[in-house]
Amino acid sequence: MGKNILVQRRGRGTAVFRAPTYRRKGPARYPPLAASELTGVLKGGVSEIVHDPGRGTPLALLKFENGEKFYVPATEGLGLEQKVARGGTATVEIGNILPIGKMPEGTLVCNLELNPSDGGTLARSSGTYALVGAHTPRGTEVRLPSGRSVYLKDECRATVGVISAAGRTEKPFLKAGAKKHLMRTRGRRWPIVKGTKMVSASHPYGGGRHKHAGKPTTVSRNTPPGRKVGLIAARQTGRARARMRKVAQIL
Repeated sequence: MGKNILVQRRGRGTAVFRAPTYRRKGPARYPPLAASELTGVLKGGVSEIVHDPGRGTPLALLKFENGEKFYVPATEGLGLEQKVARGGTATVEIGNILPIGKMPEGTLVCNLELNPSDGGTLARSSGTYALVGAHTPRGTEVRLPSGRSVYLKDECRATVGVISAAGRTEKPFLKAGAKKHLMRTRGRRWPIVKGTKMVSASHPYGGGRHKHAGKPTTVSRNTPPGRKVGLIAARQTGRARARMRKVAQIL
């Protein structure tokens, strides 16, 4: 009697493979944009700085004078009980939240909105930041962490500063247990073992003394469980570079 392969057991959604999201503090998003926020200012402060499991940077809990409170990724230099402001007339200081259309050129920002009121989607990982460029009729030009420049609406909000925990990725794990606990909080499959290294009962590519799968590794999107492994609905089979050389020779 055989057993289900790893991808089948994972797909059942049991507690072994489920990410412990109940430990997380909550979403780190801005509240919906109000019209008064574009012309006025709301004052508040940092009431708490916490660690969120599964996240690479700490979270700062901001409380404002109108009673609103929400989490945002903490920026470098942000401290407990520090005063912050939010709005179009707020000063350009570390931790303040402003529309990018109100920021001067060359400002370093993070937790940037792609569209107004989406809560912040860009430059949110450890040590990342975006750079406010020119203000044009098309919108505000912003240089993203990838180096790409995009034009965003002036109403898109961002936090002044750089996301904290910049050196997190430079520290090695040293022990397998540390990597195990990190992957466990994120619900990821780890360690990753090649299918060709397994026995035939555990994976379609397993078994035998050879180092290859022994069958095509590209499978259909509608392949049944147990065989749906490898390159699922691949657009190409890895020979694109050879095709490009042939096209270059013809041209």
